[in-house]
Amino acid sequence: MENVFSTDFDQGNDRPGYRWDRIRLGRRLGSEMLSGSVYLLPPGEKSFPYHIHHANEELLLVLEGTVIVRTPGGEEPAIPGDAMLFRRGAEGAHQVLNRSDEPARFIMFSTLVDPEIAEYPDSGNIGVFSEAGAGLYRYLDGSAERDYFRGEP
Repeated sequence: MENVFSTDFDQGNDRPGYRWDRIRLGRRLGSEMLSGSVYLLPPGEKSFPYHIHHANEELLLVLEGTVIVRTPGGEEPAIPGDAMLFRRGAEGAHQVLNRSDEPARFIMFSTLVDPEIAEYPDSGNIGVFSEAGAGLYRYLDGSAERDYFRGEP
């Protein structure tokens, strides 16, 4: 059993503008097909860059504080108890921001389809991820294209 209000965090990010602490709830509980991460997001910070998932759906549940959720439809405040679903593809693009004066706590649930491709519309970057084998984590310039047969004999 784990508690979503714990302060025993597994991971943190200290990049300015994207600071947060995280409890990797799904991993702690031994999940194989469902991820769940609890985030503590300080005032003025964002969870991650605005992004699109191509393999996985995500579901946001706000536990404490107020966040702003950016989607293709614009920005919308979310308060404790509010939930939002982010489907695969462009319609599910999202970002969570804390513009309040208080920390915010939320859970982001996700399916665990592997491999995953993520797009970052603001930067034009693409992320390619796979947990299989040794793991593959690459962030690429989305404008860099190659011929399918380049380098092949």
